[in-house]
Amino acid sequence: MAQIIIHVDMDAFYASVEIRDNPSLGGKPLIIGSLPKERGVVATCSYEARKYGVHSGMNIKDAYRLCPNGIYMHPDFDKYKAVSAQLHTIWDAYASASEAVALDEAYLDVTEKAGDWDGARQIARMIKQRTRDELHLTCSVGLAYSKTAAKTASEEKKPDGYFEILTPEDFVNLIQDRDVKVLYTVGGSTAEKLYASGIHTVLDIQQRQEEVIRLLGKQGRWITQIACGIDERKVEPYRPEEAKSIGRELTFQKDVDNFELLKDVLFLLALNVENRARRVGLRGRGVTLKLTYADMKSITRSRSPVICDSAVSIRREAVRMLEKVEKRPIRLIGISLYNLTDEEERQMRLESFDDEDQREQEEERKRLFKTLEEHYHLDFEGHLAQLYRAETLHKTAEYMRKHF
Repeated sequence: MAQIIIHVDMDAFYASVEIRDNPSLGGKPLIIGSLPKERGVVATCSYEARKYGVHSGMNIKDAYRLCPNGIYMHPDFDKYKAVSAQLHTIWDAYASASEAVALDEAYLDVTEKAGDWDGARQIARMIKQRTRDELHLTCSVGLAYSKTAAKTASEEKKPDGYFEILTPEDFVNLIQDRDVKVLYTVGGSTAEKLYASGIHTVLDIQQRQEEVIRLLGKQGRWITQIACGIDERKVEPYRPEEAKSIGRELTFQKDVDNFELLKDVLFLLALNVENRARRVGLRGRGVTLKLTYADMKSITRSRSPVICDSAVSIRREAVRMLEKVEKRPIRLIGISLYNLTDEEERQMRLESFDDEDQREQEEERKRLFKTLEEHYHLDFEGHLAQLYRAETLHKTAEYMRKHF
């Protein structure tokens, strides 16, 4: 039996949650992300703000230039994650497989539970109705024969929309006159390469497939397939333990040239990375440090020690790399674990640690806590302990905005 796939996408998710919880924001241009005087981007915005040209990913300064009278708010990720869990609970009930793409978006394989297209339409209606009735939010739903077509369908009638694309022919007929950016994986840089060769529409891709493949290689072959309506990918549930890396990064509101401070920020980042890795029983054999300088030049450095499974060891490797880079003002700093492996081997190694190794790591951890408390006036047992348990970094980012 052919696949029957639903793509569910919330409408302006962060903004909609804030408007739901504070109805006085309704009908106003609400922009979630950084504040106008800060560095950062738009995370999402209400449809009223979009009328001014504001969109997700836009530099916050550009958003303010377009919409100076908008309402600007920092995101509340703890709240959004809680709402997301409720949403996915509703959606997952109708699928034999669910692939969460983001907090507010998922692919659902409803082939077995729906049985046919009429059954799938009923499921789509129930998903929209329950999302509205139980959470007082709206979503857009696309019903289709493939993941690419379902994603395209969910975008077709936003907000609060429903659209279906049941065959490859329907998909091709719908998009062939549209810009190449309508296709999955065709971003700005890829589109520019296609434009430079005189390829502007999906129909151009269909008619010049060999040229696209020569121009873009493996990606070009994929693009020509989906341009012709071919996409046999399955809905695959996301498994954190299969991640290739786990990382966090932080953009400063003012460039930082104090590298001792950066070392302490690395510890905050490492705490978050350690906690996320432990939640899914992983640790890494490699650490990557990412830096963006004030002139926007970005660099990465990597080290592959035998093992890194604690904030102390992760931070130690990152500091070794930090000490070797050019000492110029830093705009962004990030840290990540790679070459991930499972908890079982980690536990075996922990059991082989001698007491001296454990004491050394614990002493370094205590020293770092003391530095944070005394030099930066952070109450680790209070504010940072709460941050660590919350498994997010945005509270630390808030602190950095205010103090650095």
